[in-house]
Amino acid sequence: MSNSSKPIIVGFVADLMFSSKIQNAAAGTGFQMTWIERADQFGERPQNQVRETPGEMLNGRDGKLFQQITAWQPVLLLFDLTNTAVPWYDWLPVLKSSPATHRIPLIAFGPHEDSDLFKTAKSRGADMVYARSRFFSDLPSLLQKHAQVPDYDALADTCAQPLAALAAEGILLFNEGHYYKCHDALEEAWQQDKTPGRDLYRGVLQYGIALYQIERGNFRGAVKMLLRLRQWLDPLPDVCRGVQVARLRQNISQVTDAVQRLGADNLIEFDFTLVEPILFEA
Repeated sequence: MSNSSKPIIVGFVADLMFSSKIQNAAAGTGFQMTWIERADQFGERPQNQVRETPGEMLNGRDGKLFQQITAWQPVLLLFDLTNTAVPWYDWLPVLKSSPATHRIPLIAFGPHEDSDLFKTAKSRGADMVYARSRFFSDLPSLLQKHAQVPDYDALADTCAQPLAALAAEGILLFNEGHYYKCHDALEEAWQQDKTPGRDLYRGVLQYGIALYQIERGNFRGAVKMLLRLRQWLDPLPDVCRGVQVARLRQNISQVTDAVQRLGADNLIEFDFTLVEPILFEA
């Protein structure tokens, strides 16, 4: 998500009256809404498909959901517990157990008289569950309270600082194709930095891990890392500490598309010339 666009809230809501109220409240508080009304927006689950354990779902309908949420990087997820067209019972633990999405606040709402429904939603991963009447009466303030919006001013300030020497060392190793060796320097730079700018180092580090997994032929491990690193790089300015982050994000998207097209069986054919050097000013 570009730091110049409105933060995204995803609503798993099908009722037009509910979605209209949420849309108006979101617009009035500076958010944009994206809607997932039905599970079949991501295709039907084949009857013989084996359920994956919660986490980064890569296959089938649930995998498409997970990858779409990761791409959007929303600041809040809203679930209508009475929306039977969405399998929230399955999707809540998927979204709250993955390192790529578990930080996104997840709010559910439903009829106040159904306490068992509330308990179930909490047990499956909802951060907060509200009675429908309370949810809609306090909607603008609840959106502002729970949405996890990056502090773009703080990121801009920290990105104006110089690149750490250890980070520069790690990026140079990355650019030389040493995707495993670059890890140590970048991790040390990340550990020494206590500012929001450390997310830059974590993102590059995880990109190196993803490429190392591609070298090893580990499709699932590579895709997991490529999905996870978006949460660290997406909120950053286009240039952070001299690193051309916008170009880096674009290249990661190209690599991700190529890996997913190849799939697990053909990952050995990945063309490493697709991986561009990370451009930075020392």
